Amino acid sequence: MVISRAGILVPGATGVLGSALALRLHEQGAAVAVAGRDREGLARVSRACADAPAQAFDAYDLEQCARTVTWAAGELGRLDAVVVCVGVAAFGPAESVSDAVAEHLFTVNTLAPLAFLRAALAVVEPGGVIAAITGVVADSPSAGMADYSASKAGLAAWLRGVRREQRASGVTVLEIRLPHVETGFTGRAVLGTPPALPAGLPVAEAVDAIVAALSAGARVVKPGRDAPLEAER
Repeated sequence: MVISRAGILVPGATGVLGSALALRLHEQGAAVAVAGRDREGLARVSRACADAPAQAFDAYDLEQCARTVTWAAGELGRLDAVVVCVGVAAFGPAESVSDAVAEHLFTVNTLAPLAFLRAALAVVEPGGVIAAITGVVADSPSAGMADYSASKAGLAAWLRGVRREQRASGVTVLEIRLPHVETGFTGRAVLGTPPALPAGLPVAEAVDAIVAALSAGARVVKPGRDAPLEAER
């Protein structure tokens, strides 16, 4: 995909990583539409991206998530990519995680991204990309993060299955399997205290990896300090 000619929707654009990604795509010439929960943050990101189209959404309203894709295609005139940057964390042993917290994790980390991407399959142009951030926990569930890991693993499994379905469509299905990134994400967990973590990947390096993967048509991107961009095509 040629970034400078692409129309791209970034749900989760009010987060640290999502806002940095939206700005980078805008700087590289993409026509960006941004979506997020925080209306004030959304307005700031929109202004930073030359008054990009902006739409608020609630992750619990899955129909609204799907409609946001249709809205973005109309605002931009075309839609070449949807990159979902929505997510929330929770920590603690499984018995400490209430059903309400588990429902929240799976709604935000699994069902809402699926709603965006399922809708995107109907409108993304051939040669385009649907993408979402999973994380290393999707493949390596950790103690004290069972429900969080499971919610990300569900999203990863869906992406892998849909990738097989889309082989003949010309649409790339990209899984962004990030390590810990220095976004302050763990400090905003809905439950518990994160375990001691090593220094995370800088946000700029994570954004570099995502943009490179979008440009290259990669299927999986796994950035890290020892491998700035490891991509499967």
